[in-house]
Amino acid sequence: MTRRAILAAMAASFVRAAGRLPANRNVRWALGSNLWNYFPHVPFTDILDVMRDTGFIGVRVTQFPQILTTYNMTAADLEREVSKRNLHVITISFNGPAHDPARRTEVLANAKRAMEFLKGFGANLLVVFSPSRAQGSGDAAFRSMCECYNQLGSVAGEMGFRAGLHNHMGQMVQDEAEVDRCMAMTDPKLFSFSPDTAHLYLAKIDVVKTLAKYKDRLMMMDYKDARQVSDKLQDNIFDLGDGEIDFPGCHRVLKSMAYKGWICVDLDTARKGPRVSYERCGAYVVDKLEPIYA
Repeated sequence: MTRRAILAAMAASFVRAAGRLPANRNVRWALGSNLWNYFPHVPFTDILDVMRDTGFIGVRVTQFPQILTTYNMTAADLEREVSKRNLHVITISFNGPAHDPARRTEVLANAKRAMEFLKGFGANLLVVFSPSRAQGSGDAAFRSMCECYNQLGSVAGEMGFRAGLHNHMGQMVQDEAEVDRCMAMTDPKLFSFSPDTAHLYLAKIDVVKTLAKYKDRLMMMDYKDARQVSDKLQDNIFDLGDGEIDFPGCHRVLKSMAYKGWICVDLDTARKGPRVSYERCGAYVVDKLEPIYA
């Protein structure tokens, strides 16, 4: 084969590969930086290259602000690199002792700091994780947490942001009753919902019904597949299509509400490495979900 023929074949292969990437129209696809914490350290530009190549064009930043030190970069460095690749920083995994009234000023100040950082990237979402179950329990702590979230939501609104709850195993909002209670005790005008499908499933919550129930409060969400195979949380997380979650059903909910926003495929493990997992997840999006709603 001639050099010209080889180059032509390579170009055709790239075109085909590009055609397999998520469309990123009504639904825009993101990933979470936390996955790379389970692998040998790489430059953050390697993460951005995986995003560019697999069609997951947004990133949810974790361990902020420490992540800047971890990867030896400034906010300006990050903004320059994502702009080069036409990518987006979309949110932060935010957490704090929202259950403790004595630390509420601290929580709100840290949330504001996180949103100021995000504003530099044109982002307007703050994903809020509840405190760990070991930190807080009981009615008073739960009520204080929800009061804090209403205040946080008010601060977010003043800054042009939406803040929303992210359910998670091992945290104060884990099971169905806790999700419902938090939604009931927070103002829909102030505080939204940013569910994680895997953590709903692992808490034995009907994923599709929950998305439908709170579709008016959906801010963004994690599509993360799961099946129960171990007592170790990470072992139960899988690439899209390898678990038991009804993502076509979830996508039909999004179609019914004409959803326009981000979905984060925030994997906790990648058995053959991040690039392979996101290539597989991207193929699932294109083959199984985009025919329903893109």
